[in-house]
Amino acid sequence: MKATGLGKGSLYGAFGDKHQLFLKVLGSYAHDTADGVCDAVARGERAIDVLRGFFIPEPADGQDGPVPMTRGCFLANSSTELAARDPEVTGCARATYQAVEDCFTNAVARAVAEGDLPEDTNRRELGRLLLAIQQGLQFLMKTEMTPEALGEIGSATVSRLLKG
Repeated sequence: MKATGLGKGSLYGAFGDKHQLFLKVLGSYAHDTADGVCDAVARGERAIDVLRGFFIPEPADGQDGPVPMTRGCFLANSSTELAARDPEVTGCARATYQAVEDCFTNAVARAVAEGDLPEDTNRRELGRLLLAIQQGLQFLMKTEMTPEALGEIGSATVSRLLKG
């Protein structure tokens, strides 16, 4: 209400209720998440470098080593909390994760075409595995796993799956 200047009645008039407002925000976040992954893949010069960047981010100016992954994911958090009892959240999460998997799969296919991954790479299988690792990292962040341990997982992903 504070951010929009609208009263409670106006917000509910626009969205129906708190649940519908939540779903609208979640849907927007989910769309932006999938688009962000796909845009990063499309903009990258080499697909393999983009894929590696999802697991070992480049250090920011003045930082040594990889950037620790510290941000939680609204979609992952919402799915963990609500998917078992809210089919709309489940549907939103499934559609988003499918879109991200498709982007990873397309990036893997591009990396194969660019000669950075072996020709016999199963593109869908690796795309799905990368999604699972990415989501596993999101979950492990919630357990307060150290940035160093998370970085080791990212490094192992790159060295074993994306070494080219």
